[in-house]
Amino acid sequence: MARVTDHVTSPSRRRASAIQSASTAAAVALLSGCAAGGTMNASTGVEPVPSHTATFGSAERGEGYTRHITGIPVVDDSGRRIGQPFLGGFNIPRPQLIDIDADGDQDLFVQERSASVMFFEHVPGADIPFQWRTDRYQDLEIGEWYRFVDLDRDGDHDLLAERPFSYVRYYRNDGTREEAAFVEAADTIRDTEGRAIFSDRQNIPNATDIDGDGQMDLLIGRLEGTVTRYEETGTDENGVPEFELVTDRFEGIEIVAQIGSLHGANTMALGDIDDDGDEDLFWGDYFEPGILFLENTGSPTRANFRGEPLPFPTQEPVRTSGYNAPTVGDVDGDGDDDLLMGVLGGAYNPNTTTADNFHYIQQARPGLFEHRTSRFISTIDFGAETIPVAVDLDGDGDQDLLVGNKIEQNDTQNGKLYRLINDGSPTSPSFRYDGDMDVGGGYHLLPAFGDLDADGDLDAIVGTWSDRLRVYRNDATDGSIELAFVDSMSIALSRGRNATPTLGDIDGDGDLDLFVGESSGTINFYENTGTPQHAEFTVVSDEYGDFDVGRRSLPILRDADGDGDLDLYVGSEGEGVILFRNDGSRTSPSFVETNRLDLDDTSFAAPAFVDLDADGDDDVLLGTGGGGLWLYENRRR
Repeated sequence: MARVTDHVTSPSRRRASAIQSASTAAAVALLSGCAAGGTMNASTGVEPVPSHTATFGSAERGEGYTRHITGIPVVDDSGRRIGQPFLGGFNIPRPQLIDIDADGDQDLFVQERSASVMFFEHVPGADIPFQWRTDRYQDLEIGEWYRFVDLDRDGDHDLLAERPFSYVRYYRNDGTREEAAFVEAADTIRDTEGRAIFSDRQNIPNATDIDGDGQMDLLIGRLEGTVTRYEETGTDENGVPEFELVTDRFEGIEIVAQIGSLHGANTMALGDIDDDGDEDLFWGDYFEPGILFLENTGSPTRANFRGEPLPFPTQEPVRTSGYNAPTVGDVDGDGDDDLLMGVLGGAYNPNTTTADNFHYIQQARPGLFEHRTSRFISTIDFGAETIPVAVDLDGDGDQDLLVGNKIEQNDTQNGKLYRLINDGSPTSPSFRYDGDMDVGGGYHLLPAFGDLDADGDLDAIVGTWSDRLRVYRNDATDGSIELAFVDSMSIALSRGRNATPTLGDIDGDGDLDLFVGESSGTINFYENTGTPQHAEFTVVSDEYGDFDVGRRSLPILRDADGDGDLDLYVGSEGEGVILFRNDGSRTSPSFVETNRLDLDDTSFAAPAFVDLDADGDDDVLLGTGGGGLWLYENRRR
């Protein structure tokens, strides 16, 4: 079908030329345009979704693109509709339940990324009880951890947060109980001697009036497994609380892990889980596969935590990869406390909890705790570092989705390519999970589709975490995709790993050439020196065009400006998505860096361009480090 020659030509060959027709380019681009939608397939057993033109839901607006969380139906592998599909997934959720708007129910904050915190408003009785409002609540800078607490005892929630590195920042709430307004009151909390109070940034402390004297106590877990207690003694001239060190070994607590005498990064939460009038303590530790419950057997004015720490729930303890972050609150509105727990990934193979990492433990009746789910927020989540590809998988004329991930949490040797089938129409997208596509083993699977043998269907070149690409022939006869590995064909990178291919006729000779991104951030160019019927890829340059986006380049050939030639988008790790416009011609391309797309998450940006609302321009599905997808509506005109 095809072969590769490892022949590096002179530097003058770096300049590629020409493109094939616009229709062919659209068909073979790695992430081709997609319009989709319609009613749900009755075979799924799910109540049909009304036919509709895509109407985007909850949103955050930027310049040119608006991010949406809902608005396009997605159904999971059990036939249930995913509540908020485009949140981006969770890898290290750090939750806290508080009533931030004084409406009588518990709202939810979650930190997934450094420096910002997500806000979910509790809407009792709604189909989605905890509804996303923003990824950057009040644009607060919170470092690696946060804790809402009424530090100044005025009846509303203030905020403590990490200030790099390991200081304790104080935001005072100068708003009201119903409408919070946070201002930075101190860049670091200090003791009565004026010394900064430190809390290791990988530990999540807490604050409460543990002895009922009307003064706040600050409890800080240490890497040694002990707890340091500070007590508020008053305020400074700016009204900022000052604290006095009480003890470095509060209540004699010393958490020792199950695997030897090990201590580590830790989290803690307080709450009256047994409804006896005093606050109990929950502890998560890097070397502890569950969470530990330390019952307060004292009183509201004299705490006693000297009993044995017990795995929780005692009836059937939850076990994860460790380093669990609990929060206590009334999740279900029945008047007693439940528990949410995020998994940050500790000593017990964190790859196994990249998706099942947000646990809900309900207090079904007093003292009886039942584990309800390991995915408390319903969203698309395939683990970590997802890369979407738009392609017609079932031959029905609309674009479906393939989503690759870094590694499968139930198979730590391989990643997967998940299939999301579009059961709708070109104007009304509606996706359902349909298993995965078998393209062999490996991490970071990413296919580029194109007709490599001129038989009218889409073949594939698949990149992996390694320095090699695999070629697959499409043997389907009904317009769908049925891939067969071509053993004689293998493409090796001359530098880098994490191969990310894209196909397009860059030299105007009627066959498909190959661009490949890789871990060092450059672009490899392979010219197709064969024929449309028999592809043969020859290395031209492993630093094509001198492109360098830092790390993890992911190229996409696409006509971005409608002028008939192929432009180049490049996703990256840390630099977002960059457009290099082709200011040359169809026979002599010249790529010029034009702009970065106005997309929020730049930590891991893997885009697919898809016209989801049938308005004639490309919207963006962005793969994320969190293992999900972000959806951006294109509002440029």
